[in-house]
Parts: sequence; C-alpha cells; structure tokens
Amino acid sequence: MLLAVAMVLPLSGCKKKIVLTTGFEEGQLFIIDKAVCTESEYLVYLINTQNMYENAYGDRIWEMTTEDGELLEDGLKETVLARISRVKVMNLLAAKKKVSLSKDDEKLAKAAAQQYYTSLSEEEKKLFNLSEKDFENMYREYALANRVYGFLVKDINPEISDDEARTITVSHIHIKTYSIDSSGSRVEYSDEKKAEARKKAEEVIAELEDGKKFDSLIASYNEDENSTFLYRRGETDPAYEEAAFNLATDEVSDIVETPDGFYIIRCDNMFDRDETDENKLKILNQKKNEAFEEEYNAFLGERTGNLNEDAWAKIHAVKDDAIDTADFFTIYGELFQ
Repeated sequence: MLLAVAMVLPLSGCKKKIVLTTGFEEGQLFIIDKAVCTESEYLVYLINTQNMYENAYGDRIWEMTTEDGELLEDGLKETVLARISRVKVMNLLAAKKKVSLSKDDEKLAKAAAQQYYTSLSEEEKKLFNLSEKDFENMYREYALANRVYGFLVKDINPEISDDEARTITVSHIHIKTYSIDSSGSRVEYSDEKKAEARKKAEEVIAELEDGKKFDSLIASYNEDENSTFLYRRGETDPAYEEAAFNLATDEVSDIVETPDGFYIIRCDNMFDRDETDENKLKILNQKKNEAFEEEYNAFLGERTGNLNEDAWAKIHAVKDDAIDTADFFTIYGELFQ
C-alpha cells in the first residue's frame, strides 16, 4: 500500500524535471502538470509528520544527525515535499489509468475530513486556513493514490517456492579479521593477524571433531555479541548464505571465510514454516513494489514540475505547543484500512 511503500521515493530522486519559477497564484507551492499543491496542504503534511515523530521519539529527535552529518530537522521539509509530490503524481497517474474512488471511498473521505477538522484547535484551523471540504479533497487524493497503486499491482501474483522463501535459524562462531578503532572506524587485520584468526577457526573445528559441544565453543571463541540468527535469502554474505542454507538441522559447517572473518555455522532449524510463509508475503510485496515503481517512474519521467521558490524558502516546521495535531494520517489509516 501507499502508506508503507510509495511514500519513500523522493520526487527529485527520479527522472523528474523540476523548474524553479515565479508567477504562481497566491498560496500555491508547486505545480506538477495540472496538479497544484498549496502551501496550506503542504503545512498539513509537514506539521502532522513533525508531531508524529515528536510524539514517538521526543522533540530532541531534531538534534540528531544522519550518517552524512545532516540534522534530521533539515531533511524534514524535503521528506514531506517528496511525500505530497508523490500523492499528486499518483493522482495524475490515476486519471491516465481511469482509476477512481468508489462511493464508499467518497463517504470515508468525507467522514475522515469531518473527524480531523473537528479535532483541530482554533489555532490550528487558523494556521492551516483550510475548510472541512478542503480536507475532504486531501483525503480523496490520498485515497486515490493508494487505489492506483492497488490497481497497478493487482495482477502481480508470482509463484514463490518454499525454497525461495525459506527461513532458517542458525548459530555460529565468528572469529573476526578486523577491529574497530577509537573513532569507530574499521581496521583490517594484517596478513599475519588474519593467519592467526584462521588458526583459531581451525582449533574450533579440531575441538568439534574431538567431541566438544558447539554451545560450549560458542562461549569460548565467538567474537560476536550474539550467536543465534534467523536468516532469509539475500540477508547475509553470499559465502555464509551458501554454507548455511545447505546445512541440515543440527549439521555444522566447515570454516566459512567472508570479508568479516571466519565462521563455523550450525543449522538449528533448516525450515521454519511460519517464518517462511511470512517471508512469501514479503517477497510478493517486494515484487509488487518493483512492478509499480517501474511504471510509476516511466510516468514520472514525462512530467514537469514547477516549485514556488519564494514560498518554499519561507516554510518551516512550527514549534508551538498549541500546534500539536498529529492525526491526519492516523485517521486515514483507521477509516480506510
């Protein structure tokens, strides 16, 4: 669904022509083809997203940084722009595909708007400057974006075998060939130290052959914090995966070499029925998402967008205890899902 999948790709991350321009009507933030987004619509998305994060993680979340050193607060505007832009584009795509809302959807959009508008304080109503009808139109667009996603993937139903989706549980002994320095950077072992690590792995194999229990050797040799893991295909190093997925339950591998070091792996459960069935659903959703993205990106590449640069520069998250609305998307989820 759109909520889980289609909101994560920024508009600027695709083959999209964005033109910074002037000449907008009052209150307009951007236009993609004939689809218009107002500053007020954007603020609804921005404030609700901001407050949802703060409710979950506290307002100090905005002091945190990304891996690139950027404050999370600095990326909030762009994240929300990507989200609402995507909704607008998907509504254009719905028009092309002749996808529309059902009568029940129309009723739900009206009910959602009434519920959300009623929840707003007078300060929030003044900030957004939108009527209940305006919110109804926003919910209609959000719902239609979800519906076009469903329409495009409804026939995607590939056969997924048990082996493709198989989930296994393993325990391992890991002997590393790298260290972490005081700055948190990874430092590869010298050839001499790698040879010593290999010798230690060979000692583990020798002790297993002498009848030592695998669990006792984990305590003595394993250099990971944990020793038991659940894996699906594609989630670990290829050499590790090949060895682990070819073990029978209770079978132990020989030494497996990876870029992280040497492993001795024991298969604790070669096939978990419940986890495998759950993984089939994940694989199916992934294939649906891939099929959707291919069509969406092709459609997106033909669109032209214009951003009101002056209005964009003036928009910021609101830091006011009286502006705490966070239910716009929650209400949608409760009514439409």
